[in-house]
Amino acid sequence: MLKQLGMVVVCLLGFMLAGCGSKGSGNINGNWTATLTNPDTSPAFAFQTTLTGASGGAFTVTSFTFTSSGTCFASGTTTETGTVSLSGNYNGNVTGSFGMNITDMLPGGVSNVLALQGTVTGGHITGTWTLTGGSGCTGNGIFTADRS
Repeated sequence: MLKQLGMVVVCLLGFMLAGCGSKGSGNINGNWTATLTNPDTSPAFAFQTTLTGASGGAFTVTSFTFTSSGTCFASGTTTETGTVSLSGNYNGNVTGSFGMNITDMLPGGVSNVLALQGTVTGGHITGTWTLTGGSGCTGNGIFTADRS
């Protein structure tokens, strides 16, 4: 009887440890759709992007398209950079911090920079954005991005 009880305890401990998951690097690789809103909740920007190599450091943006119109990024010469600090488990639950800058060099040496800072939770990113740059290209608000 005592031997059987010992086996049950060992099995229960095994299930409990397996259920906790193992901390390790997750990733946010894939396609994402982001919506940025102003403080008054009106739409500011929207874009679609593909992120690769994101496993707890710098990531590469392999595709980026604004899906909203505007004059701050009209030149079509944006560069995108970003970093993440992620952790996750074997169940694919990724969490951590997210940062991304979208920069557009305009004629005359002026740069418009859209900076996003947020938190990754699974297939969802939320945070704040700030736009600095030329005339009429300043602002801030919140954003959400979802894996698409």
